[in-house]
Amino acid sequence: MYDAGKIIAGLLIFLALLTSPVWYNVVSGKADYQPQPQLPTEQKECVKPAAYMKPFHMDLLNQWRDEVVRQDTRVYGTVAGQTYDKSLTSTCLSCHANKAEFCDRCHNYLGVNPYCWDCHVQPKEKM
Repeated sequence: MYDAGKIIAGLLIFLALLTSPVWYNVVSGKADYQPQPQLPTEQKECVKPAAYMKPFHMDLLNQWRDEVVRQDTRVYGTVAGQTYDKSLTSTCLSCHANKAEFCDRCHNYLGVNPYCWDCHVQPKEKM
């Protein structure tokens, strides 16, 4: 092993380059940043709890889309007995009306480009 020093130096440089984005975020203070979407003030309850909606809202919207299009099932009933229309524009956007302050904050942070607006008309922003 005549080149052990070169190999170890190369591995250290490689690890430094590989972890540089993490170190940059730690030094700049961006490591613990999380977007804070503007929640609706007039509505206190969503169709499902917030702990479910944060990670799985797209699964629910996909399920609603499939059920509406394929089975013509347009009403969603909750465990509490409330019913909602299975509609992005009528149900979801009636409370989360400001797309830039609610949807876009998290989607832009995560680099996600949802395809909702391929079919749905983007809402006009409420000031």
